[in-house]
Amino acid sequence: MDKTHEKFMRIAIKLSLTNIDKNGGPFGAVIVKDGVIIARGVNRVTASNDPTAHAEVEAIRKASKKLNSFNLSGCDIYTSCEPCPMCLSAIYWAHIDRVFFGNTKDDAKAIGFDDSFIYDELALPLKKRKVRVRQLLRDEAIAGFKKWENFEGKIEY
Repeated sequence: MDKTHEKFMRIAIKLSLTNIDKNGGPFGAVIVKDGVIIARGVNRVTASNDPTAHAEVEAIRKASKKLNSFNLSGCDIYTSCEPCPMCLSAIYWAHIDRVFFGNTKDDAKAIGFDDSFIYDELALPLKKRKVRVRQLLRDEAIAGFKKWENFEGKIEY
């Protein structure tokens, strides 16, 4: 393994360790572009009362702000744990090139951070999910998509 990758992973791991003492979960992440860390993130879910404040999402938010772009192509993310479904989705939406992780989702599950129910839920039909999902007013809602489709000033992502 390349020593540079190990260096960035060790920084993500150190963030996960120090975050525990700051009322956060044991997760840390760094985003790197051209060999330079452009953003760091730690789990701030309980500290901020924000269920989306995972380390990877926090790092993506900071990197996007720093680069003034929602497109993080050319960046890598190093995270102390395999990304959860939300974080992995955010990584895809951000167009991050590569993900390097330390702990696995099974390691996280073993200490109480179990995301397997989300993977299970996503595989179910809408009517069988635990969170009730119901489609309403599609005929009216589609107007926004039609307007977007014809909008000349759109910025696609």
